Amino acid sequence: MAGEHYFSADPAVAHERHEVVFEALGREFRLASASGVFSWSRLDPGTATLLAEAPLPDAGTEGALLDLGCGYGPIAAVLATAAPKAIVYAVDVNQRALELARENTVGKNVVTAEPDGVPETVGFAQIWSNPPIRIGKPELHALLLRWLPRLAAGGVAWLVVGKNLGGDSLQRWLEEQGFAAERYASRKGFRVLRVEKPLS
Repeated sequence: MAGEHYFSADPAVAHERHEVVFEALGREFRLASASGVFSWSRLDPGTATLLAEAPLPDAGTEGALLDLGCGYGPIAAVLATAAPKAIVYAVDVNQRALELARENTVGKNVVTAEPDGVPETVGFAQIWSNPPIRIGKPELHALLLRWLPRLAAGGVAWLVVGKNLGGDSLQRWLEEQGFAAERYASRKGFRVLRVEKPLS
C-alpha cells in the first residue's frame, strides 16, 4: 500500500516471514518477524544500542515493565528473560506486530496489548522504547505524554533516539515538560536517554 507505515494498525503489505537473530544477556535470541512491522529484516540499530547501553533489569526486578512500540517484540523478549518476576507489557498499534510479539514471547511473563488494552491502574517501574519518531513530532509528544506520567515512584524510562532524528531536541522538550532527562549514553549516532518523573 502506498504511503503505508509500520505504525499502521492493520498492514496490507504482503505477509513475508523472516527470522531475526541477535545476542543479549549473553545468549542468542531468535525471533519471528514479518513484513509490515518496524525493522522486520534485522534488529534495528537503535534497539540494539538501547539493549547494549541501558542497564537491563535484573532477576529480582518486580512490578510492571513497558515496551512501548514493541514491534515484533525484541525488547519485550529481552526484558522478560532478564526479569522473570516482572510483568512486561508489550504495546503496539500494529496488529501484525502484536501477533508476532505474542508468538515470540509465548510462555514468558509478557502481556501483549493495544494501547487502550493496558489497565489505567497499572504503573510502570520501567518504560523501554525505541519510539516511532517518524509519526511526527505532535504525535510523538502525545505518545510520550500519555505513557511517561505512568512511571511509578522511583521508576525510570529508557529511550533511544537517533541524533539526526532529533535526539537532543527531544531531551530538551522532555525537560521543558518537567521530566528529569539526561543523555545516558551515545553510540553510533544514537542517544540513549534516561527519563524520570519530577519528584513533586
